[in-house]
Amino acid sequence: MKTERPRTATRLLAVDNLRVVLTVLVVLHHVAVTYGNIPLWYYVESAHDPSGRALDLLVVVNQAFFMGFFFLISGFFTPASFDRKGGRAFVRDRLLRLGVPLLVFLVLLRPLVTLPQYLAEDRKASYAEFYLRTWDPGPMWFAEVLIVFAVAYAVWRGLRRGREEEAPSAPPRFRSLLLFAAGLAVATFVWRLAVPTGTYVPVLGLPSPDYLPQYVAMFAAGTVAFRRRWFETLPRATGRAGLITAAVAAATLVPLAATTDGMPASAATAAWQSFFAVGVIAGLVVIFRERFDRQGPLGRFLAAHAYTVYIVHPIVLVAVALAFRWLQAAAVVKFALVAAISLPLCWGLAYLVRSLPGARRIL
Repeated sequence: MKTERPRTATRLLAVDNLRVVLTVLVVLHHVAVTYGNIPLWYYVESAHDPSGRALDLLVVVNQAFFMGFFFLISGFFTPASFDRKGGRAFVRDRLLRLGVPLLVFLVLLRPLVTLPQYLAEDRKASYAEFYLRTWDPGPMWFAEVLIVFAVAYAVWRGLRRGREEEAPSAPPRFRSLLLFAAGLAVATFVWRLAVPTGTYVPVLGLPSPDYLPQYVAMFAAGTVAFRRRWFETLPRATGRAGLITAAVAAATLVPLAATTDGMPASAATAAWQSFFAVGVIAGLVVIFRERFDRQGPLGRFLAAHAYTVYIVHPIVLVAVALAFRWLQAAAVVKFALVAAISLPLCWGLAYLVRSLPGARRIL
């Protein structure tokens, strides 16, 4: 019987590579929104053919796990940062690295990406009035929430009086992941009784407040995973079982959610999203640890600029979509074309931004 080799150090390259993939998914997610039937972006061309449904499916599946995965990774890096810097410096660093990009997006980038929407309207009001009336942080809501999580973590660590000790432990068994997913499903279902899917929070601009239980749970799980070195020790068998669980949840619970309404539909939706997210994340952690734990020059470049891509990608997507608005083609064709052009442009713009004096201290 083949045994798994022990792991003694966190494979940060694998985690960095995961961040790159998730950033690509963010870009693809918003391109899919541009050409699908879910008009929640700065510039949209609603689909007029059946391929738009495939883009909607991509958005729904993506939404079930990818931002939760981002919060898990953010939680994973949080304890070590607090240990190195201490409470005050940690909070100050989080405000710098999250708050400054948030302000830059609101003041400099958001006016650019909302201008086409304003020009397409009747324009009875001034642009300043339009800008204030439609105020929200766009994709930078992620930074807003992370600031809250970082401050909460700093307060919690302060109450525990100082640095936590490393606490390696046995990796979570598959049964534990199932219990975690079940608890998350219950918490999500209960939360959505007060905050149903589709709720929008003005000013704060949270596009998916119904997912907050997942975001909180994943961030907390990331901090625990760092201390207990779960990313290094999660068994291959658990990763495989996670992917199987995700597939089974999607195959059985999605049809149930689609064919019912009311409370049964809400319960089925919360269940499939929770089990799918936990299963996919467990599977991807193992896959990247085993197969994508190294970087060449290209990988290092992509990882170094991923955060900046997240910040600037709306500028690129809106510009490229406007450049191809003349093209009459199926939704999925325009999606593929704009995505293929936008991805390298996003990293190119990120490189230029990070080349500005002082930018790398923040980005």
